[in-house]
Amino acid sequence: MKMNESQQRRLGRRTVLKAGAAVAATGMVPGLQSAVWAQGSDKPEKEEVRIGFIPLTDCASVVMASVLGFDKKYGIKIVPTKEASWAGVRDKLVNGELDMAHVLYGLVYGVHLGVSGPKKDMAVLMNLNHNGQAITLSKKLSDKGAVDGGSLAKLMNTDKREYTFAQTFPTGTHAMWLYYWLATYGVNPFQQAKVITVPPPQMVANMRVGNMDGFCVGEPWGHRAIMDGIGITAVTTQDIWKDHPEKTLGTTAEFAKKYPNTCRAVIAAILEAGKWIDAGLQNKLKMAETVADKAYVNTSVDAINQRILGRYQNGLGKTWDDPNHMKFFNDGSVNFPYLSDGMWFLTQHKRWGLIKSHPDYLGVARQVNQIELYRQAATLAKVSVPKDAMRSVKMIDGTVWDGKDPAKYADGFKVKA
Repeated sequence: MKMNESQQRRLGRRTVLKAGAAVAATGMVPGLQSAVWAQGSDKPEKEEVRIGFIPLTDCASVVMASVLGFDKKYGIKIVPTKEASWAGVRDKLVNGELDMAHVLYGLVYGVHLGVSGPKKDMAVLMNLNHNGQAITLSKKLSDKGAVDGGSLAKLMNTDKREYTFAQTFPTGTHAMWLYYWLATYGVNPFQQAKVITVPPPQMVANMRVGNMDGFCVGEPWGHRAIMDGIGITAVTTQDIWKDHPEKTLGTTAEFAKKYPNTCRAVIAAILEAGKWIDAGLQNKLKMAETVADKAYVNTSVDAINQRILGRYQNGLGKTWDDPNHMKFFNDGSVNFPYLSDGMWFLTQHKRWGLIKSHPDYLGVARQVNQIELYRQAATLAKVSVPKDAMRSVKMIDGTVWDGKDPAKYADGFKVKA
């Protein structure tokens, strides 16, 4: 029997209550009633923490840390607050209306350098997820044969009209995935297309009325476009960069310095929530039912639960199981704020002219990414930490990024601003 949205929401709420009871009963959250990091000088300085989020599947670890009570274990109360746009998240972080946020990696770096709004020293406390975004092309384009990067580039070279692509924030992750992918196939996103900024929940509606030819956004909006029959998945972001960083737990440097115990407690609680989500099928399904609710993502459970399990459809009849689907923990490898990850976004900001000169790549990453706070919180949550703050990856275009020579890397692309 197909449930309407109201029934799904009620089921979701019942499931969450059952999940919370089951967690407490089985001891999955040991010591739920007693705080771990709340004694003496280690007591969280600020016990109620307002964390902004955008309606996306990857807000899940923040939401579940609150819903399942992982926050209480560490002597805090997480208050998730739903925001309308990344610009709104930025403004509320900078002016202190939000304590922290589920936020785009590149947004944090853009604000820190003053290129995506007022300059403010910022902090990345942890990475929240890997993978799980996608680039969607309109059904109109796919009907003309544009179904992937190569065929899109071919169509754009023959059909000389203006093409419009949407991302979610100028220095953010989705903008960088979109630009990198287009450039891989020889398309300069700034010279050969029009690029617009659209909040994630508005992407599908805008494509439906013909405002863009393609967009890059987080789930569930890529899959929603397929369910609604208006778009196709041209590429997943994990095919651009396997296990790429995506959303972070971001705050201001001022907050991290003033409330270090609070930061540690929040990181530890979210680590446990991510571990819970990744622990198995039933947990993922419970998470999907929870975040689909109107209070969070406000969509059908079906729009979330397929891709969270790695079950993909491209809207053209192809289906596949992707082992590199969205992950929230993956034995702790997801959450470590690698310096090289932050540096990569700076190289792309330089590549596309968002910053005019080479920054001190490593120096900026060390300022922003709170490695030591993260290590302390991971120890608290009994989560292993990588030994090296740098990592290496081979991108979709065959280039290797390892953080060793960022200026050379940034300058080495054929297609750039």
